[in-house]
Amino acid sequence: MTRFIDFSKYSSIRIGPRVEVEVIDEIKHFSSETIMIGGANNLLVSPSPPPLAMLSKRFASIMIDEDKLVIGAAAMSGRIHSFCKKHDIKGFEYLSKLPGTLGGLIKMNAGMKEDEIFNSLIMIRTADGYIEKKDIAHGYRYADINTVVYEAVFHIQKGYSYEKLDTFSKMRDNQPSEPSAGSAFKNPEGDYAGRLIEGVGLKGYRIGNAMFSTVHANFLVNLGGASFEDALSLINLAKEKVAKKYGIILENEVQIV
Repeated sequence: MTRFIDFSKYSSIRIGPRVEVEVIDEIKHFSSETIMIGGANNLLVSPSPPPLAMLSKRFASIMIDEDKLVIGAAAMSGRIHSFCKKHDIKGFEYLSKLPGTLGGLIKMNAGMKEDEIFNSLIMIRTADGYIEKKDIAHGYRYADINTVVYEAVFHIQKGYSYEKLDTFSKMRDNQPSEPSAGSAFKNPEGDYAGRLIEGVGLKGYRIGNAMFSTVHANFLVNLGGASFEDALSLINLAKEKVAKKYGIILENEVQIV
């Protein structure tokens, strides 16, 4: 089964073509060339992307199995947060302000501050079976997973924290309101990408209708009708200037396909 998706409306940055996307409703192997799109919350899609696929709602379930939390990879972060809040499960409070599907969140080890998805992860389910966390190399905004994630199993820890919810809410309230793909770059160790971008004079800098936000320099925003080329030019310009001035190579957090 396939569906046409207009990424200028579907993706969070509102950039991209209208293309046919395969909808997966069974566990199977895929070509390494196929890109999973999830909720397209950190994607910048080119005019001619590789083959794209997404999981169907069959993989969006959330359930408690004894002392474990089992979640389908197509489940949206907001639903996961609401479920955990209802059942007094801690460790997922940040998902209230972090958009995406579970599969995408796992593949980039998403999180806010010291909280991240791998903290309570036990294992993931792939077409080859279950893979335990200890067998997955992972770190800050990174997980070495080169296959489709269909489901994940987590430890359940009781004690949902309203204090953390308030902290994460305040963090997100200070971020741009324009369409964006979230943070453009990962924070280098011991530093902040936003500080570096501002330091080379690119905060508020625009090419076409794409701009590094005046609110937070590490957010590349769409002012309306920005093109893929506009956004990519800004990303490359920031890398070039930061490397020249600070000797630091910025690493993309936004995924370019």
